[in-house]
Amino acid sequence: MSEKKESAAFICSRDTLDGAYPALILGINAARQGMETKIFYTFMGLNLLRPGGIEKAKFIPAGVMGAVPGMSLMATWMMKKKVEQANIPSLPELVEMAQLEGVELVACRMTADMMEVGEKALIEGVKIWDAAEFMKYARECRLCLFT
Repeated sequence: MSEKKESAAFICSRDTLDGAYPALILGINAARQGMETKIFYTFMGLNLLRPGGIEKAKFIPAGVMGAVPGMSLMATWMMKKKVEQANIPSLPELVEMAQLEGVELVACRMTADMMEVGEKALIEGVKIWDAAEFMKYARECRLCLFT
């Protein structure tokens, strides 16, 4: 009898740099440790799964600074520069790495319906699950994190 593979689930609900990076980095590392891994994208996180969506991710400073006109543009540029200087892969590179490592990218059915986004409007390889399907998977996971 073969032993069941450990599994991990991550939830990404924001289409920002600080929403996208943790789910992808943790997902890739879980897969590299031999875990079956899925990242569930819901609400604004779903935008990351649209063609070109991952490239549009921004960094929005917290509090009042995030409301200052032009601040998110400058903060995004600064954050991307820091990522590059630290030799961290870009978000498009991480999505490719994740898919190559076997991480499954899953879109939330309710969010997709709400935003009128069909499977054809998402990047290749994305599955669409409703909340019950995700919960069935997540309840069996050794690790389940909201990033």
